[in-house]
Amino acid sequence: MPQDTVLPRPADLEEAILELKREKGAVVLAHFYQESEVQDLADVVGDSLALARAAQQIDCEMIVFCGVHFMAETAAILNPGIPVVVPDMAAGCSLADGCPPEAFKSFVAEHPGAKVLTYINASAGVKAMSDLICTSSNAVKMVAEFEGEDLIFAPDRHLARWVARETGRDDLIVWQGACIVHELFSAKGLAKLKIQHPDAEVLAHPECDQAVLDQADFIASTTGIIARAVASPNRPSIVATEDGVFHAIRKQVPEKELYQAPGMDESCECNRCPYMRLNTLEKLYDCLKNEGPRVVVPEELAKQALVPIERMLSLS
Repeated sequence: MPQDTVLPRPADLEEAILELKREKGAVVLAHFYQESEVQDLADVVGDSLALARAAQQIDCEMIVFCGVHFMAETAAILNPGIPVVVPDMAAGCSLADGCPPEAFKSFVAEHPGAKVLTYINASAGVKAMSDLICTSSNAVKMVAEFEGEDLIFAPDRHLARWVARETGRDDLIVWQGACIVHELFSAKGLAKLKIQHPDAEVLAHPECDQAVLDQADFIASTTGIIARAVASPNRPSIVATEDGVFHAIRKQVPEKELYQAPGMDESCECNRCPYMRLNTLEKLYDCLKNEGPRVVVPEELAKQALVPIERMLSLS
């Protein structure tokens, strides 16, 4: 059956998806930025590091990745014998798309001798040119592995700037990419929201602009933000990351008072990743039923990219 075939869907999608998971021997991995109903049907919900760890340890007949394309690629690299399918192949990433492998190859060539530390939000082609991979939760630790060496950091300039400040590495060679969600939080709007809620703690992701981070009480990865919010259930939180995390927080502390940091354009929900939100229950059902679309990484490329990914996981 063609992978893009749209089948008649049952009335109870949730139960049908659970049945298909059992029938196919499938495991569903989902990022915190997915819709709440997708998170609730997943076997593992986490950030990039947690999902990479889960993919490394998985035992199943098929992996269904509800996230974005580079995450599914990572799962495929870590599991060459297991098919990895996604609900929507168009679920990409502005960071990965903004750092094409050929352009990055030229960038690396301009800095002979420099090591390459790549944020996990990059394509398999870019990972294959890297010495080590990092996530927002371990980037500071990974930079420490290159003390005294010239170091390229790609592809997020905001994360690179934050890491440089945390590590004292003001000599990082930075690819100038950015996340279209985190870059669009408004420092001016956040300042106004803080005035309205003076007792709230501001939790921000390091992919945000410096003017936003300057107002934050706590800066951390997605998992770190969730843990911080849960740890203080009686204190309001203003959150500067994708609002899919609200579901994970409220599952643990339903009484928690949460406010989304505003974006620059108040007429749109710019704090929601348009790529992540392409994955829906309907598409999840279809990809389980059709066993596709499948994400395939060429064998030689996968072998090259596996080395820095496994090095990160061992160091983490």
